[in-house]
Amino acid sequence: MTGPEATGDSHPVTAREPATILDRDDDEPWLRLDRRMLLVHPVQEVVKFLPAVIGAVILGVSSGNPLYSLLGLVVVIPYAATLWFTTTYRVGPTHVELRTGLIRRKRLSVPRARIRSVDIEADPLHRILGLAVVVIGTGREADTDDRFRLDALAAEHVRPLRAELLAHTRDIHFAADDPTPARLAEKGDTNPETEELGGEEIGHWQPSWVRYAPLSLTGFALAASALGVAAQFGFGAAEISISRNTVDSVRDFGLLSLLLLAFGALAVMVAVVSIAACAHYLATNFGLRVTDHGSTLQIRRGLFTLRRITLDTARLRGATLCEPLLLRLAGAAQLEAVMTGENPRQKILPQSPRAAVERTAARLLSPHRNTGTSDGPTTLSALADVPLTRHGPAARRRRYIRACWPVPLIAAILIVISTAGLNLPAWWWLLPLVLIPVCALLAEDRYRGLGHAVVPTADGSPTWLIVRSGSLDRERTCLEAPGIIGWTVRQTFWQRRAGLATVGAATAAGKKLYRIEDIPLDRAWAVLCLIDPASGKV
Repeated sequence: MTGPEATGDSHPVTAREPATILDRDDDEPWLRLDRRMLLVHPVQEVVKFLPAVIGAVILGVSSGNPLYSLLGLVVVIPYAATLWFTTTYRVGPTHVELRTGLIRRKRLSVPRARIRSVDIEADPLHRILGLAVVVIGTGREADTDDRFRLDALAAEHVRPLRAELLAHTRDIHFAADDPTPARLAEKGDTNPETEELGGEEIGHWQPSWVRYAPLSLTGFALAASALGVAAQFGFGAAEISISRNTVDSVRDFGLLSLLLLAFGALAVMVAVVSIAACAHYLATNFGLRVTDHGSTLQIRRGLFTLRRITLDTARLRGATLCEPLLLRLAGAAQLEAVMTGENPRQKILPQSPRAAVERTAARLLSPHRNTGTSDGPTTLSALADVPLTRHGPAARRRRYIRACWPVPLIAAILIVISTAGLNLPAWWWLLPLVLIPVCALLAEDRYRGLGHAVVPTADGSPTWLIVRSGSLDRERTCLEAPGIIGWTVRQTFWQRRAGLATVGAATAAGKKLYRIEDIPLDRAWAVLCLIDPASGKV
């Protein structure tokens, strides 16, 4: 194992960078990535430029000159080697900096006080060589080229570096929009071994959970992506010609045979999609372990590519239980964290039994998490399952109107077509009749999924706002009141006549706005008074 190597140079900062800030870090040496990346970079770049490499091979074979086949490798491999020579970084008292590029030099500088997360990744090649990739998150969306990514460092140096970069999370915290920088811990305050081995496990993946993987759209998304890639390479471009003989052959099969063939094709497609979903689920979530270290939350997962995600719990504002229809029917759900400066959909648990999701959510949102005690208020332990207040008959009526409008529309179109003298098969009139129960069931389920609750302050826990909505894609969000920074009360033309309103709770975390849909107007002001008395007086 080799450690980071100092380059020995200290080039001045570029003109566009604030020299007054970076001057404090000029004494820190510039370091290089691990030397073993000279073995990894060529492989990565060959894979990245695989179409060009294949094109060179085809050119060599078709021209009869085998040297042309090596043209791609001759260009790509030296270019990959330059990535190690041109990439340097340094960790200063106030900033972390990264310099990359040969022809076009780029320099990234991240204030350490603004570091929100430090992710560690290692694909199979990195793991074989004892390397890991460090990705620093600052809470802002960045393009792939602008991400602060150290690819790669020796595995034994990654954990101390992560502990050092997140040292400020052990001290005071500041709001996401607070411009005041946080005080950084002095070097040597961190104990990476304790940080890695300690903590409380609040979630653990079970192999039996893979049965929930087919109950999502992941498999269909993977199948669609595979078809798209195949189309890019020309697969499926063959023309399909239908002649009279083809029609006669199909007719000879008979209706029953065609139906069996269609169901067989559907069964094969479902099986393929389910296998793809299970494979993706295992590759992504194998060995998932969620550990609470008080000031940080660590998520470890992955079968081939191992990921260790470290999140600052001071930015936690709540959690969302995602309950798509199929998962809900199977008694399962997913858990996402609502955090400032992080992915709006930061997943904590994948498709899992609802009981496991509720246990993890209760511990995650417990005010006693940072104290290391297991005592907590009774109401908070059931926060993910607290009964919600329904929104009344007017909200139910709106659900039915919005779900059932296709029925009269299709009936009117059929009447117009019949009036115009066009002959329609009789079974077309069955379509609106079939849609009536389907739309009614959807509307009733959407109404049953609509609700809200306010859990008052108790035993160190803040006031919580709980909102739920949706049917096919239902979500239940628990949002702490101190994390709400504003309110909106909106009424459309039809809501004003029904006496309803949509209340929006604005926050700097997660999706930024969480709505209580179609709540009676008088009850909307009551909710605002319970959570924020100052807002209720507006």
